[in-house]
Amino acid sequence: MSKMVQSHGLKPREVAAMHDCVELLSDSVDQLRRAMGEMTQIKGSNFGLMMNDIQTWVSAALTDEDTCTDGFAGNAMNGNLKTTVRARVVTMAHMTSNALGLINSYAFLHN
Repeated sequence: MSKMVQSHGLKPREVAAMHDCVELLSDSVDQLRRAMGEMTQIKGSNFGLMMNDIQTWVSAALTDEDTCTDGFAGNAMNGNLKTTVRARVVTMAHMTSNALGLINSYAFLHN
């Protein structure tokens, strides 16, 4: 995504959407890393609180990924750029959603 934003011929709105998307995806990665780190620290007495934090961070990561694609809405955006960004973000969102599903199942089974 960072390389794509440097492409020549992008309209200012497309460049802005790409910058926003890169920032949102960076935030998403940070939240996922934080959740993964917390998963390695889960302890019995704090299990519920820690799982709640993990679920919140992964949900926030999913929201950031979805918000990224919002910046490419409308007909004024380059179709190829929109398609490429959407495909990459949708792949990330599917993985994040699957991770959240596994985390929710884990929390339910160990609660």
